[in-house]
Amino acid sequence: MAESFDGQEQQILALQKRIGDAFHVFDHDENDTVDIREIGTIIRSLNCCPSECDLQDILTEIEEEESAGYIKYELFLPVMTKVLMERRYKSISNNLRKYIRVSDIFGKTRYINEK
Repeated sequence: MAESFDGQEQQILALQKRIGDAFHVFDHDENDTVDIREIGTIIRSLNCCPSECDLQDILTEIEEEESAGYIKYELFLPVMTKVLMERRYKSISNNLRKYIRVSDIFGKTRYINEK
């Protein structure tokens, strides 16, 4: 039983690292927040394809009034961990995933899922 727990704990830690890596690509001010308009891209980079309605439900769950327009990492992480562990939304095909890319404010472009 302990081995199973360790395995699940390792899986969660690896998942949270992926979530953090994706989130921090958009954290331009390095203050653990991102613009709310970037959340859909972040979620899709994690191989989830929620509908726009589902995306709005996620945003409602994690957005705070005092930081309107921005999402805090500390609120995003547990919600996305749960979403990914439950495999709540369908995956993006591997062929499509390689085309998901982001451009930062300095014009650098990179593919989020490239190894």
